[in-house]
Amino acid sequence: MAAVARTTTALSATSRITETGVPPARWHVPAVSEPEAAALAAALRIGLPAARVLLARDLRDAEAARRFLRPSLDDLHAPGELRGMAEAVERLQRAIRDREKILIYGDYDVDGTTSVVILKKAIEMAGGAASFFVPHRLRDGYGMRPEAVEQAAADHVNLIISVDTGIRAAEVVRRARELAIDVIITDHHLPEAELPAALAVLNPNRPDCGYPDKNLCGAGVACKLVQALLATLNWPPERLRRATESFLKLVAIGTVADVVPLMGENRIMVKHGLRGLGVVRNIGLRALLDVAGFAGGRVPSSRDVAFRIAPRMNAAGRMDTANAVIELFLTDDVARARDLAQQLHTLNGERQQAEAEVIEQIIKECERVPVADSQRALVFAADNWHRGVVGIVASRLVERFHRPVFVLSRNPEDGLAQGSGRSIRPFHLLEALESMPDLFERFGGHRQAAGLTITSNKVELFRERLNAYAAARLSLADLAPQVEIDAVIDFAEINERSVADVFSLGPFGCGNPAPLFAALNVEVAAPPPVWKEKHLRVPLRQNGRTVWLKAWNFACRAEELPSGARVDVAFSIEDDAYSGGWSVVLRDCRPAA
Repeated sequence: MAAVARTTTALSATSRITETGVPPARWHVPAVSEPEAAALAAALRIGLPAARVLLARDLRDAEAARRFLRPSLDDLHAPGELRGMAEAVERLQRAIRDREKILIYGDYDVDGTTSVVILKKAIEMAGGAASFFVPHRLRDGYGMRPEAVEQAAADHVNLIISVDTGIRAAEVVRRARELAIDVIITDHHLPEAELPAALAVLNPNRPDCGYPDKNLCGAGVACKLVQALLATLNWPPERLRRATESFLKLVAIGTVADVVPLMGENRIMVKHGLRGLGVVRNIGLRALLDVAGFAGGRVPSSRDVAFRIAPRMNAAGRMDTANAVIELFLTDDVARARDLAQQLHTLNGERQQAEAEVIEQIIKECERVPVADSQRALVFAADNWHRGVVGIVASRLVERFHRPVFVLSRNPEDGLAQGSGRSIRPFHLLEALESMPDLFERFGGHRQAAGLTITSNKVELFRERLNAYAAARLSLADLAPQVEIDAVIDFAEINERSVADVFSLGPFGCGNPAPLFAALNVEVAAPPPVWKEKHLRVPLRQNGRTVWLKAWNFACRAEELPSGARVDVAFSIEDDAYSGGWSVVLRDCRPAA
């Protein structure tokens, strides 16, 4: 989307922020034409709050906005536009026809496991069969491994198809060719300068691929291969469409979980896939939805997928083996499906406990050493942190310090440190790692997330070089939290109809965040009650209407909201499953001008 004109104002500093070395937050408020908003609202038959958001996100044309609100499967790009697709489909058809042994090589995260299931089921629909291999996060690490290819050769595998991995596995692909195994790579991660010498490489991000949408995740790329394969079966169009819609349920989960932009094709696939989760025939998926709290056909939102469904799937790969997730979606045994779903639920609880323990350790270390302005990127390392949760910990620390962060777990036995990094919007994490490849045993990822393995004696050098690289590219202003307001509205405009219109802008997530609204110069109607010792319920009054806002973790800022104070507030409107409706949630506040 094109840049939008915004006015910028600073939020006054508080000790809560400056103690972490993070500059005060800055509000960015879009300059929106009210007549233009009214015209767009009338054309689309939606309320002004939603229309203002569309304008702020540069959806000014009524027809383009209509396609955004009601995305169609007919707008998906043809799979053949992916470079290498013809070769991949021809080889896969031949393997199915000749009953060759096919191995699907996946990754252990949600994107990887859903990709495995999608491709395996499609191959079976086409009359073939395929086994699968997913590395163990702690034992094998990330990416394709030569040992797995050696085992595939011993098992007489003729064709390996990677999903959500492989784009940087040149040596492994070379070894497969030596063993007379053809390899098809399907991946979305950024490639190196030279592609692996595979029979076909399906990746919209390869430099010579003109595919219109570069933001597909691994499940999205696998789905494109599936679409192309099923199109060769001479099925009636309606059957093909039903099959595509069925696969989109898992594609939607993988796409949301992998935090890729929910725009373009991803928006189409996730919108339709989430809708399909209201009617689920796969007994494993049904069991997973049940343990996640979606019994009775209630349709999860993208936020529900991110925070309630995907974590249960990820827990398997983080705490044990991801094979349980794949088996869950492949089993025909109802009792086994329920058992596996319960296992994932239990593992997720264990994951949460392990995560809490690791976070507590890291926070204590952070509090001992203040973060200075000169530290533009942070590297935390310690012995024997659970490697399955360091990515989540890195995300939490980015929220706390608003800097790129790596969290590494050192293994004293082999002298290696492994971990994950997360970043802020202005900083490209993978490019940073690519500037110092001599430091690492392995690394990979993309702009906002990356993983690496490094010898423990190089961790301090990595910390220094990453900080120097970041210091040359990030200003102090880049480290300031940004409050991106989508629209200024009055409390009088919040009603059932306008909220439904706002929700129609979803699915929300990366690239299409839930709208953030601002109400200006409102009055704190009464002292905000404290809830569960750390949250507030804030009554705000504007032009005679009082709205109660939920303010998570705002008890420490209660002094900013005394009764009678005039404030500007930033808030979101969220689906509230517990109340059966929706809630207004406070995100930030500042003294009114």
